Order: sequence, then structure tokens, then C-alpha cells
Amino acid sequence: MMENGRPLFAQVAELIENSIIDGTLAEDTQVPSTNELAAFHRINPATAAKGLNQLAAEGIIYKKRGIGMFVSAGAREALKSRRRERFARQYIEPLVAEADKLGVGIAELKSMLDQWEKNL
Repeated sequence: MMENGRPLFAQVAELIENSIIDGTLAEDTQVPSTNELAAFHRINPATAAKGLNQLAAEGIIYKKRGIGMFVSAGAREALKSRRRERFARQYIEPLVAEADKLGVGIAELKSMLDQWEKNL
């Protein structure tokens, strides 16, 4: 499960985020516990807790005292919005910059993307 080079707690948080985005974990659904995550991924419970706490600090999940952590209302849309912004920064901006260097305008770039889609 865990990739080298990225902190384990961040990977745990991303796994939970992915489950929220793909609908596996719906709003108000209980998130796997720290111990469940630690046992399944063979990591330290404190590492799993740090990933969950990061999501709680961001308002993606919330704690019900004595029961566990649950997915917050609006978490899926918030995550999708945040990921779209990150996608644009990581992929769209460099794509447009490289296209500009090559003299490819936005209209031509869109045409190239349309052609690419047809070939899938």
C-alpha cells in the first residue's frame, strides 16, 4: 500500500479521501478506526491517527466522542474541488505553458484534446 517518499500519515489521509471521493464512504459514514487502519496497512497506530487527525483538522471528517470518526457533510464536494485545483496546477498550467512555447493556442490545444479523446 504505502509508497516510498511520501509520509505514511499523508498516504492514509489520501486513502480515506479517495474512498470519500469515489463514494465508498458517504457523508455521515463511519471511517475505519485508527487501529483498523494500522492493522490492515501494518503501520503504527499513531501514524494512522495522524492521518485521520489531518482530515479532521481540514473538516473532512469529524469525531463523535466515544464512537469514532465520520465523514463530514459536504466532504466529497470539498475534496473534489481541492483536487480539481491541484490538478489544474500540476497538469493544466504546465500543459498550457508548453503549448504556448510551441505556438499552440488554446483553440488548437482543445482540438488536440478532442482528437485524443476520439482515439481512446
